[in-house]
Amino acid sequence: MGTQGVGPVETALRKVLVPVCVLSGIVVVSVFFFQDLVGSVVSGRGLLVAALLFFGSGLAYVALLPVTVDTDGAKDRRDAPYLLRVRRLGWIGTIRELGERIGGFLARQEPITFGVPVAAFALFFAAIYVFPSGTQAAVGTIQGVLLHEFGALFLGAMFLTVLYCLFLLAGPWGEIRLGGPDAVPTYTYPTYFAMVFTAGIAAGIVFWGPAEALVHYSTPPPFLDAPPGSAGLAAGALAYAIFHYGFSAWSAYLALGVPIAYYTYQRGAPLRVSAILTPFLGSENVDGAWGTLVDVLAVFATIGGIATSVALVGQQFLAGVNFQWGVTYGGAGPVLVVAGLTLIYVVSAESGVQRGIRRLAAVGIVLFCLFAALMVGIGPRSAIAGLGTAAIGRYVTDFVGMSLYLGGGLVAGDWVASWTIWNWSWWFSWAPFAGLFLAALSKGRRIRTVVLTGGVATSLATTVWFVLLGGTSLALQRSGAVDIVAAIAAYATPEAVAGFPMFAALPLGQLLMFVFLALIIVFIVTSADTSTLVVSILATKREYAPTTGSIVFWGLLQGSVAAAVLLVGGGEALQALAVLTGGPFAVLSLVALAGLTVAFRRQESGHPSLLDKARSAIGDRTIEGPSEVLQEDN
Repeated sequence: MGTQGVGPVETALRKVLVPVCVLSGIVVVSVFFFQDLVGSVVSGRGLLVAALLFFGSGLAYVALLPVTVDTDGAKDRRDAPYLLRVRRLGWIGTIRELGERIGGFLARQEPITFGVPVAAFALFFAAIYVFPSGTQAAVGTIQGVLLHEFGALFLGAMFLTVLYCLFLLAGPWGEIRLGGPDAVPTYTYPTYFAMVFTAGIAAGIVFWGPAEALVHYSTPPPFLDAPPGSAGLAAGALAYAIFHYGFSAWSAYLALGVPIAYYTYQRGAPLRVSAILTPFLGSENVDGAWGTLVDVLAVFATIGGIATSVALVGQQFLAGVNFQWGVTYGGAGPVLVVAGLTLIYVVSAESGVQRGIRRLAAVGIVLFCLFAALMVGIGPRSAIAGLGTAAIGRYVTDFVGMSLYLGGGLVAGDWVASWTIWNWSWWFSWAPFAGLFLAALSKGRRIRTVVLTGGVATSLATTVWFVLLGGTSLALQRSGAVDIVAAIAAYATPEAVAGFPMFAALPLGQLLMFVFLALIIVFIVTSADTSTLVVSILATKREYAPTTGSIVFWGLLQGSVAAAVLLVGGGEALQALAVLTGGPFAVLSLVALAGLTVAFRRQESGHPSLLDKARSAIGDRTIEGPSEVLQEDN
């Protein structure tokens, strides 16, 4: 056993963080809840700095608290802490590694997996800087072709992953225990769920919770075939929001996560996205050219997706604050937010899964539940219940139709490409890092439990969120209590501000806004710290564990890319490029499931399905059979 976090640097840092958190918290809480008294004293930039110091110091303190861990890796070198291990050099050693030992740092990196993404991002921003309009136009053209001409690929791939996950839930292969019959889960179930959910959802759910159903209500999806603002449209609009964040979306993660977990724990493959090629190449050969290509795509998709998300969160965070309080920050404001977020998630990722990543995931779930409880307590419960029930019913009955709907004309096709297909591509582009993280945490779990957690439980949580927030915004809009659609009409990013007029119309609105903004920060941090750790693992040679220097490098690179998006531009183009990687991973997901099916059929026979277990349970509780009864009667 050993204790992490008792070194002099971290101990001193924690002592500094406490007063910083308390003092900045006093400023933030005073402005939030007593704006008339102190709002004129604190400038907009001062409030932003205070908010970042408050949230950042608080989350960093939680991440850096000491923890006792089992350091005897020889007992089992394939549990989650070992697979996600970080070679700790201490902060002084990390600075020395990055500053004085660059050659040693580079020697531990996979040359192609490390070098190609770094070079690609450098070339991208150089092109944006030198040829801004031409680069953006070229990327936009490629994206348009992919989303419009290959839309059927995304719809078909996502629908097949859903069907496969449902079969894993009910079929015999769901009974397979990852790691063998005697394997024990590394984490308790609440911790397992918290890390899976917060790693895969980011801040999009927070922004779009009150916004997406309203957008569909004012500009109806062609599939619903209803006039804008009509009474029958509300349930369908909310159903579409649930659809875009529901079981289909989470199935994309499972399509890669389950194969990676199976080959890692059952076949000895390395913890790499390229492990999905094990049935085709063998576990010894996944480090070859094809495996390297898959891992390079995974690194690029992860950094591109997370970096653009961090940049967008910075802009949207400030857009919401500007909407509510009329505070402007200039061009430096979003960069300051990105810098603050980067510092938080780098500290969390460096502290490891057992400390920062696990604890911040728990903080996110607590805030999520607190916010949901507040909405239930003060929101229009009867309207939410009615709309939510109707929307879930529409989601179930129209699921196949929405999943396969390509649109019957140019307008409908454009809508599907801009919403459903774009969302599916985004979820597939996030699948490499979210799926790999899910796989690393799942040792000792049955595959059925992995699917129940990574698909069913997570989608139930997102459904509750959209029912509460989307149902409330629709109810207030329809009742005339507040015209949210008109209030956000002037904003290019309506999702950034839709929540604020809704909260203002509810009791305890200031408290709701405070928790809402806290959730935005926590959710983006819990995705970014996980992605930083995963990219560090993928870019480090198989025989090495990533060092703290590697964690810091990739975390800062993600933050630098996000800042470059804000300073140089090209955010839409970079987001488009990240989304474009969803195409290859949609195909790779089908390849992974095909290979997994072959492996299961060859190696995993004799497992009971849910129906078999139900029959067995019924048989154990009833008489043996009619023949024996007849014999006794005779």
